[in-house]
Amino acid sequence: MFQWIGIDHVQIAVPAGCEEEARRFYGEILRMSELPKPAVLSHRGGVWFQCGHHQLHIGVQEDFHPATKAHPAFEVSDLNRLREQLSRHGVTMKEDVPLPGIFRVHVNDPFGNRLEFVETRKG
Repeated sequence: MFQWIGIDHVQIAVPAGCEEEARRFYGEILRMSELPKPAVLSHRGGVWFQCGHHQLHIGVQEDFHPATKAHPAFEVSDLNRLREQLSRHGVTMKEDVPLPGIFRVHVNDPFGNRLEFVETRKG
């Protein structure tokens, strides 16, 4: 019998030619570390990042439409500092109703994809 271990990576679709803007947003603004793509996949375009214990793959989609409802939720240790970082770079944030012990904010990446950032606080 197999067992679930977790999520290896999440992929977000983007339009062709997006790599530099993706590097700026995910790498510089969100401070994710870029990962080398395997050579066998590099011809497809896109860029990969490390996000905590997981990976975020930015993949080129020919008939691209941004994901405006479906979204990954990234857990952070200090949501207020992330908000400050996003604000410094002019990223528009949308606050969401806090859940018990969970504070969250939504943003759109430069391609229109919805992203959620959450912080769990005890007490």
